[in-house]
Amino acid sequence: MSKTLFDKVWDTHVVRKIEGGPDVLFIDRHLIHEVTSPVAFLGLKSRGIKVLYPERTFATADHNTPTINQHLPVADPLSANQLKALESNSNEYGISHWGLGHQKNGIVHVVGPEYGITQPGATIVCGDSHTSTHGAFGAIAFGIGTSEVEMVLSTQCIMQPKPKKMRINVNGKLGVGVTPKDVALFIISQLTTSGATGYFVEYAGDVFENMTMEGRMTVCNLSIEMGARGGMIAPDETTINYVKGREFSPKGEAWDKALAYYKTLKTDADAVFDKELTFDGSTIEPMITYGTNPGMGMGISHEIPNADQVEGGAATYAKSLGYMGFHEGDSMIGKKVDFVFVGSCTNGRIEDFRAFTSIVKGRHKADGVTVWLVPGSHIVEAQIKEEGLLDILTEAGFTLRQPGCSACLAMNDDKIPAGKYAVSTSNRNFEGRQGPGSRTMLASPLVAAAAAVTGVVTDPRTLIESIKELV
Repeated sequence: MSKTLFDKVWDTHVVRKIEGGPDVLFIDRHLIHEVTSPVAFLGLKSRGIKVLYPERTFATADHNTPTINQHLPVADPLSANQLKALESNSNEYGISHWGLGHQKNGIVHVVGPEYGITQPGATIVCGDSHTSTHGAFGAIAFGIGTSEVEMVLSTQCIMQPKPKKMRINVNGKLGVGVTPKDVALFIISQLTTSGATGYFVEYAGDVFENMTMEGRMTVCNLSIEMGARGGMIAPDETTINYVKGREFSPKGEAWDKALAYYKTLKTDADAVFDKELTFDGSTIEPMITYGTNPGMGMGISHEIPNADQVEGGAATYAKSLGYMGFHEGDSMIGKKVDFVFVGSCTNGRIEDFRAFTSIVKGRHKADGVTVWLVPGSHIVEAQIKEEGLLDILTEAGFTLRQPGCSACLAMNDDKIPAGKYAVSTSNRNFEGRQGPGSRTMLASPLVAAAAAVTGVVTDPRTLIESIKELV
């Protein structure tokens, strides 16, 4: 029987099928952080259960970590306690722990791929909704709840109903200034935040085939924002070249065996999906959100639509625009920007900082705008310095912070003040997501850079003098 990529990976990991119920799925890699793991470990201790395969679990601190002065004690008591609990639990159960100060510390969905923990054809879970990031490698990756974290720690398995299958094809040549983040926001704007509910999505077409691994991770990261259980892209030479030689990647004969497996990970030509959509990539332009969920996005040159043009009801729509202080028919171009945030598991990789720097080079940070540039890991931080990007950023009036989740969800000191507007490269623009009362506009690193040097929402294409400036 012909199978999709998703079928191939899922079916080979089923330990037991429950008639009329969920599958018992074996998990290859389990990623944990300080927020969702403490209660799971308490559950293990209360039942006297050990971690079954500690070598398959990897812990890093990211959500609560400060992004300046990481050598100092964490001031917030709750954050400090959660960070300490992660360290003590990891040590007690023999789990690799990359805490503050560790050279491998960083955002869980950035360091996982960097060190080869993320591999094609694997099943990967984490107590974090944006675990879908790892699907960029042809893995089945999804977020789980605290009780499920405990289940995986104790059994290395999880009980899950098999999702339906959707394929989203995007073909054509992307225009100048259009990034993978724009592709993802465009898709979400077309499907809405619930359009892929119940599905696992495979992204296909030459737009994704031509993306770097960083770009593919950005797209898969945002799969959850249209309701999907996860997203994945078939591994190819780009994937294999990225994975090969990394610390936790297979070596020697094991690599040869793995490589043979990786090459089988593609959807069969006549495989059938439950739903299939196709978009023309040449019609996508730089995107920006105007409301309070990632589905409320539009091309940056467009005007905010009227209520009868969107789903969700007029009252809900009015509430969202009211929170943002925007109106139907408004242009986003020229809207005031108070903060710019570049980072998160969506856009905290080296490619994102190269793009940001390509716009700000030769320009200067706008007065009155606070800019937080937060690398996703120490590897990214080092690359920014080694490639000379930091010199360009410093000359333009910017400073670089230390790795962490930062202003993505404001569980640390990086909070957008109430009523202030932020252009953010993160993944969610819910009310108060980046701080109580904060107003978030999701966008790409290029749009963020354009806002950082002008102080207002600006189409980055007006600042790009040539295609060659894009990295």
